[in-house]
Amino acid sequence: MARLSLKPPGPLVVYLPSAEAETLAECLVAFANSEGGTVVIGLDERGRPVGRVYADELEGLLRAAERLCRPPVVTGWDQLEGPEGESYAISVPRSPELHSLADGRVLIRAGSQNRPLGGEEIRQLAATKSSSDFEAEVVPGARRADLDDVVIAEYLEKRALRQRRPVTDPPDVVLREIGATDEYGRPTTSGLLLFGRNPQQFLPQAGLVFVKFVGAEPRGEDGLAGYGRREEVGGPLARVIENAWQIAWSEMSVGAVVKGLEREEQPEYPPFAVREALVNAVCHRDYRLKGRRIEIRMYADRLEVISPGGLPGFMTVDNLVEEHFSRNPRLVAGLFQWGYIEELGLGIDRMIADMAQDGHPPPKFKAAPYAFTVILSNSRERRAVPRWETQMNERQARAVAYVREHGSITNREYREQCPDVTPETLRLDLNDLVDRGLLLRIGAKKGTYYILK
Repeated sequence: MARLSLKPPGPLVVYLPSAEAETLAECLVAFANSEGGTVVIGLDERGRPVGRVYADELEGLLRAAERLCRPPVVTGWDQLEGPEGESYAISVPRSPELHSLADGRVLIRAGSQNRPLGGEEIRQLAATKSSSDFEAEVVPGARRADLDDVVIAEYLEKRALRQRRPVTDPPDVVLREIGATDEYGRPTTSGLLLFGRNPQQFLPQAGLVFVKFVGAEPRGEDGLAGYGRREEVGGPLARVIENAWQIAWSEMSVGAVVKGLEREEQPEYPPFAVREALVNAVCHRDYRLKGRRIEIRMYADRLEVISPGGLPGFMTVDNLVEEHFSRNPRLVAGLFQWGYIEELGLGIDRMIADMAQDGHPPPKFKAAPYAFTVILSNSRERRAVPRWETQMNERQARAVAYVREHGSITNREYREQCPDVTPETLRLDLNDLVDRGLLLRIGAKKGTYYILK
């Protein structure tokens, strides 16, 4: 029997109180097209039994659900601890194939819901899945000796802490299980990136470049092309993240604010926002693109983190908060065990919240075909921002910023700001901001507009 750590419904878990083939098939397709996940049958999210399902019934249910999937989704299942025959956990791995239902719908997991994709989104997801699994490819010329045993030991230690149980398998067995090596012990791309002594020897594009400019333009002190500081960062990805963070932190100015009777130091940018932008760039860049590394550009008025490769799959700038899709799931899993990723899909929310809490404008996200850029501004508003006001998604933060700049916003203007989001979702966004007292609705029907309350 397996033990499941109960979590609320979300991107990686769903609870089905009753066993219905169509509903199960929708979950199988959505998880397989996204990051994978677990379907719990027979329990609610509080861990309470809500029905009896027996093993033979589950097998029949799975067969019926698989007949509704095109192509069938690979699954595994196990009985959960508790009274025999009560509940089961069906594990669904992320699939390299594009799956649809028998009626033609293509679903992905968006938060705690299964969302159907539109035509362009389906084409984008299909293009991502049809590309080779670059992470799992063996790196030509690389050998087991090119992996650093010290880094591997550090990973195993961090993994044991994260899982709260010791890792008992030998290191080479673990490396093979997580896809860091193949069955012959040869390093894969993900294995070399995570544990290599010198990954850049085989993958020169895997490094990072930090550049600091003295002004708001990419020029030096004399006004000509140049920079104040330039550093190149290499090594396995954990070292890239830490060393790049230390450089960025050392270059941040630190001010002071007085809260009550105490003086509190305040860095130029919220530390979490910078680290999240950095970790995301390392996790999600397209390592197939040669000739370009991750760049951190620090200007007098902003910090830019540029990751080679456009947004993967069905991801757009407008759905970054609600949805999640990894180009490099093995790297994401490895850095999660290392402790660099706290919870799947929640980093962007907190980045926005921390920027707003410190009085900064919300982060800007720029997506191009071969690059994705996060821009953090170091400008601050004079007013203090209540913590409750920061609990908004990226679209809502954009709407509030628009109102502050232009004085008001209409539904049409909001749709122009978020063209890839349905009008109903945007309407709910604005209603939520009104309900929480951030915006005030003026007018009715087509004449409606919103202002700051």
